[in-house]
Amino acid sequence: MAYQITDACISCGACADECPVSAISQGDDKYVIDSDACLDCGACAGVCPVEAPQAG
Repeated sequence: MAYQITDACISCGACADECPVSAISQGDDKYVIDSDACLDCGACAGVCPVEAPQAG
């Protein structure tokens, strides 16, 4: 199941820079993950300073 970004996101962009398939982009008020492209690798969760990406 794809990762999702919670409301804890502070829009720092660390997760987007780390994603190996560029599945993360800036949304209206936080970053969002394209669930169809997400590999469920967890790379985004490993670099987030506020633990916003969570396994879906």
